[in-house]
Amino acid sequence: MTTTADQWSNRKPFVTHPAGMVAAQHIAAARAGAELLAQGGNAVDAAVAAALALGAVEPWMCGIGGSGFMVIWLARERRAVALDFQGVLAAGVTPEDYPVDPALPVTSMGFPAVRDFANTQGATAVTVPGAVAGFDHALVRYGSRSLAEVLQPAIRLAEDGLPASWFCTLMIASEMAILRRDPAAAAVFLPDGVPLQPGARLRIPGLAGTLRRLAESGAEGFYRGDLGHDIVAELQARGSRIGMDDLARYAVLDHAPMAAQHRGTTLFTPGEQSGGLRQRDFLGHAGSAMPTPGPLPDAGSWLVYADALEAAWRAHRQRNGTLSEVGSSTSSLSAADAEGNMVALTYTLLDHFGAGIVLPQTGLLLNNGVSYFDPRPGRRTSMEGAKRINSSNMVPTVGVRDGVAEFAIGASGGDLIMPCVAQIAALMLDFGMTLEEAIHMPRLDASHRGSLRADPRLGRGVLDRLAGKYPLEISGNVVMPKLYACPSGVSRTPGGGFGGINDPALPDGGAAGPGQ
Repeated sequence: MTTTADQWSNRKPFVTHPAGMVAAQHIAAARAGAELLAQGGNAVDAAVAAALALGAVEPWMCGIGGSGFMVIWLARERRAVALDFQGVLAAGVTPEDYPVDPALPVTSMGFPAVRDFANTQGATAVTVPGAVAGFDHALVRYGSRSLAEVLQPAIRLAEDGLPASWFCTLMIASEMAILRRDPAAAAVFLPDGVPLQPGARLRIPGLAGTLRRLAESGAEGFYRGDLGHDIVAELQARGSRIGMDDLARYAVLDHAPMAAQHRGTTLFTPGEQSGGLRQRDFLGHAGSAMPTPGPLPDAGSWLVYADALEAAWRAHRQRNGTLSEVGSSTSSLSAADAEGNMVALTYTLLDHFGAGIVLPQTGLLLNNGVSYFDPRPGRRTSMEGAKRINSSNMVPTVGVRDGVAEFAIGASGGDLIMPCVAQIAALMLDFGMTLEEAIHMPRLDASHRGSLRADPRLGRGVLDRLAGKYPLEISGNVVMPKLYACPSGVSRTPGGGFGGINDPALPDGGAAGPGQ
């Protein structure tokens, strides 16, 4: 699908600093993370600060009502850890709560829709959010600052708000149909019935107060205290089965990450419950089919990447039974510090604006993670009370060579995530590209859906070679529709420092080092 925007070519600066770096989907969040680095915090502190800030500046993507993954490289210990803070269904949930309605289109995860959109919209679509537990666990075990300390930039952003960008207005406009159904959401994002206009102040009433309460009570207050009780009360009033017992039972999974070897580098991901297995399959196929890459990617190497994507996704769909391509609402960021620690963090509300509601007392947007579960029985992802999300597209990745973390990357974009992250890593490792070069390269997207998408910047020779094997969609990497995911990454630079960059097609994203 070509668009008039395909004539528009975007570039973004590769920001460098000798003492660390944060790259995120909003420059204000990257600066929030860099603020922690400047205060002497490590990469974990910086990553969590940036993630919390993202919830205030791009609330359609993420927030403490969301869930996700984190991969951490611990430089002194020369080891990687993975944190799974994915959402969990309420214990009282049953498949009967979500009867399939064949008249409705499939959900964003490719599963059948249910009556009244109960698994995608409103409080019945919410899973127990894991973000607060995940962030707190990361700070306690691997950080150097408290949750209260790293919350300060997010609290300021939530209190003050910031002028909406044209991209913010675009995101709100794209989801007007859902937002107008919830009075609290409409009041924030659709003042006077129209999307918040560029330059108007984006501020969610109640959010700053909730973040301050979180700073005071910590994760304990969220999962077992008064803050949790207030959230549960608001959810249950709207029909959710989530109770305090569900919050109190929530636990972060801290485990050894999945490792994939490629060209002498080990790539660490959260594993099979993420996009990690698909990425490992992709790299394995590409390595076997292209044992000795040339100096630059050519038509043959792009065809290898296309075949590798198809093979990895075919195996995944056979395992999980997902049906169709999707996009989603996700935030991804990466961080590095002077000691050499690196973090790749991805978390999400799932769809844009998650469940499409704002809790009026707490100012929270919540995930619609119930749509991660298949309402049909007998499948790996079928619904079951207290079940954890066990299949996700997110694939935060840290690349390590000779005991040194060389890069940390991740992306947002549903099914588009793994093809994006895997290709950026492969371009760096197969052809010796820098992170800056790899992120600016044209890309492919394939997910065993019956066609291959290709950026026209690949050139006619490459496109013709790909079209000889696959039905081809030719589309550029434009702002919307977003067809190639949105990566954020940090890497070491030849001079011994660090660099960072966010997707050139995302106008609000960026990177920052301490003091920048």
